[in-house]
Amino acid sequence: MAPMILYPAIDLKDGQCVRLLHGDMDKATVFNTSAADQAERFAKDGFSWLHVVDLNGAIEGQSVNTKAVEEILNAVSIPVQLGGGVRTLEGIEAWIEAGVSRVILGTVAVNNPELVKKAARLWPEQIAVAVDVRDGKVAVDGWTALSDISAVGLSKRFEDAGVAALIVTDISRDGALTGVNVEGVGEVADAVSVPVIASGGVASVDDIVNLKARKGAPIAGAILGRSLYAGTIRPADAIRAAG
Repeated sequence: MAPMILYPAIDLKDGQCVRLLHGDMDKATVFNTSAADQAERFAKDGFSWLHVVDLNGAIEGQSVNTKAVEEILNAVSIPVQLGGGVRTLEGIEAWIEAGVSRVILGTVAVNNPELVKKAARLWPEQIAVAVDVRDGKVAVDGWTALSDISAVGLSKRFEDAGVAALIVTDISRDGALTGVNVEGVGEVADAVSVPVIASGGVASVDDIVNLKARKGAPIAGAILGRSLYAGTIRPADAIRAAG
């Protein structure tokens, strides 16, 4: 079985590295005032990718923390996937030219699936779709609004589009260290052939083990956020469990 790729998360609010609880911008804890420093730490820890989110951008619908993202790209040589506020082909192109390895599209995947499909044709293997789920429905606009589409429904839209990955986040567990929703992520993985990355609630090495051990389609990766910052997962243990 292929190793599961782990993506340590750097969530940017006002240029700083923060963690939110359930995606609530008013419940932000600052963990590092320097995003570049945090990126370097994760690279030194041995992680092979970074997951970066422009939180202000996700709500405003355009890139906001541009300077902090550029500092991350300059600080590390490992690939970076970036989401939050990227909703146009021009925006995608600008970030790929700046050195982002994979651009994550969320709100636009719900509102304009054709744009996502076009992007996946223009930049093969460099486009991912965020499937952010609350109460069984996909959330949009920085998780501030709910659509009427289900996680599996949205995922199936992009089955043959050539997207690199689907990132499935259980918002109710995000930042809460309550354990990953193996069943919810697995339901999407079993429904499509696109690689699925689990996000939200990964609290311990056991969560990584459980994602790897589930029967059915393998889970391609997992995003680690508060667990790394709070110390409930040690990087070396996580990487070993994912291997």
